Amino acid sequence: MANQTKPFGLRPVRHLNGSPWNGATELCYISGSYATALFVGDPVQLDTTLTDKDDTAMRTTIIKAGEGDGSLVYGVITGFMPLQTDLAKNYNPASTERYAYVCTSPDVIYHIRDCGTTALTDVAPGQNAVFETATSGSTVTGLSGVALDTTDDPPEANASNPLRILRLANLPNNELAAYAIWEVIISLHQLRAESATNGILGVTSA
Repeated sequence: MANQTKPFGLRPVRHLNGSPWNGATELCYISGSYATALFVGDPVQLDTTLTDKDDTAMRTTIIKAGEGDGSLVYGVITGFMPLQTDLAKNYNPASTERYAYVCTSPDVIYHIRDCGTTALTDVAPGQNAVFETATSGSTVTGLSGVALDTTDDPPEANASNPLRILRLANLPNNELAAYAIWEVIISLHQLRAESATNGILGVTSA
């Protein structure tokens, strides 16, 4: 059976020590001035502006993480606080002030589907990878359109890439073929990495 093609962003599954992810998150702030929609599974980073902060200074302000080399990641959105003007809204529309639940632990392992343009092989585990964001998130499911890039910037040993591939996810009907689901950790984590070029280096090149 061929792999499904729908991306879902990053999905936390467990910690590096083998314990399951317990759902722990940080409540983060999204400014009403931020003109980009956000979805469950989106990788996010610290907002770099001086004007769009939570005015209580009690919540970290986030924006969507970039897709290329050197893109630092603070965490991954796992949900949103209810939007009082639309309680059914399961994603955050552009320019909408809201709070998001974000998995920020640097040692969490995530599942992510690859973009499917080029099928990866058995040399992928141990390589570094970047995000592919060409597919927009779903306003129906609320899930992210972010995938693992296999073509424009394919996996390799590159410490400036934000992801480290661990292995093919051991899931039913998940084949080593296009659109596979992979287990990854965030290599360029803003709570761990010292700089955009000092992440966790992969062990093999393409």
